[in-house]
Amino acid sequence: MEISLIGFAALLFLIFARVPLGYAMGIVGVCGFAYVQQVEFGNPRGWDAALNMISQVSFETGLSYSLSVVPLFILMGNFITEAGLSSQLYRASNAFLGHFKGGLALATVVSCGAFSAVCGSSMATAATMSRVAMPSMRKYKYSDGLASGSIAAGGTLGILIPPSVILVVYGMITETDIGLLFIAGLLPGLIGIIFYMAAVSVTVYLKPEAGPAGERSSWAERFIAFRDVWTICLLFLVVMGGIYSGIFTPTEAAGIGASGAFFIALFRRCLTFKRLVETLVSTVRTTAMLFFLVIGAVLFSNFINLAGLPDSLRDAVLGMGLSPIWVIVAIIGIYVLLGCVLESMSMILLTVPVFYPLVQAMGFDLIWFGILVVVVTEISLITPPVGLNVFVLKSVLPDVKLSTIFKGVTPFWIADIVRLLLIATVPAISLILPGMVS
Repeated sequence: MEISLIGFAALLFLIFARVPLGYAMGIVGVCGFAYVQQVEFGNPRGWDAALNMISQVSFETGLSYSLSVVPLFILMGNFITEAGLSSQLYRASNAFLGHFKGGLALATVVSCGAFSAVCGSSMATAATMSRVAMPSMRKYKYSDGLASGSIAAGGTLGILIPPSVILVVYGMITETDIGLLFIAGLLPGLIGIIFYMAAVSVTVYLKPEAGPAGERSSWAERFIAFRDVWTICLLFLVVMGGIYSGIFTPTEAAGIGASGAFFIALFRRCLTFKRLVETLVSTVRTTAMLFFLVIGAVLFSNFINLAGLPDSLRDAVLGMGLSPIWVIVAIIGIYVLLGCVLESMSMILLTVPVFYPLVQAMGFDLIWFGILVVVVTEISLITPPVGLNVFVLKSVLPDVKLSTIFKGVTPFWIADIVRLLLIATVPAISLILPGMVS
């Protein structure tokens, strides 16, 4: 176990030294694996085994069927972005909600949830919706705190509402059914939207000038606005309905979603040959980056498994006789602390291989734990001092102070904590829908 802790310390040192995460995990994983083979197991060919592991892991990860959904869902999100549906989703939400106090912020949260349902990326959702929603909220004199906070927090929904790349990675690490994970994320995602809307309502109740009411749309205008987004709603229903009903596997659903998004962008005359090439290149780059991270994580995971850290941790915790719920509370606390210094994918790749054997040994459902982990990860996206979504928003809105954005996300951060406690204490929220199809 000591060598595992040394490995973690070396990994954190490399991360803080700004070594790319994939390289850092791969270097520590390979060196640690070779050391354990030679010193602990007396294998003189430890380095040969470690180097062979690189080729084997790279080959198996590249051919992993469970990871084949990643490039397809990324491609689907890129096509949706090219189709310009983000602005139409916002316009439709605003048509129904904009006349309320804080209505534009409410519309931002709803449109972020809808866009993330087909985009799957928190950062992309935050960056895209900031360009769409911020001008309207400034037009109606919304405070920069409420406006930027609703965008940054709404963007976090992208890693929970399916399709979610993080849920795919979690499913691969824990060998959990990805389709069931997608289904399990629906209800917590909807609760997240409701809680964020409640946070907006409380904010404007306490400070009415922060979110003045906008103009009321007529029913004819609402119908026109909804008509512009019915295709995206249909695409989401087809993808998730196919998975839920068992008609499609997640990979088949991803292929259908990517194809549907392509034809939507094509029929809207938004996709020139040049834009198509740029979309495909962007998808390849994002996919390669994620696969590289996963390969590094598997190398590091093989090292800590060989060193016996998960087993030692499980035996130590079980030997203490701690209540299982207090173990979960401790794990949540660790994630909240890590969220202050690490971004979401780093947290998943570093911690899940260590924690999930312990959680499984204590009798907890891995689907429930996966949703719990993703919700905690959502919180990390708006938690200072890192708060990746906050920095993405700052790069898009350079005239808004960083302190203003962090102050603006505080009500949403509190709403997330309440939702986290609700999901932790009522597992049925995450498990009721998967239980209906399994």
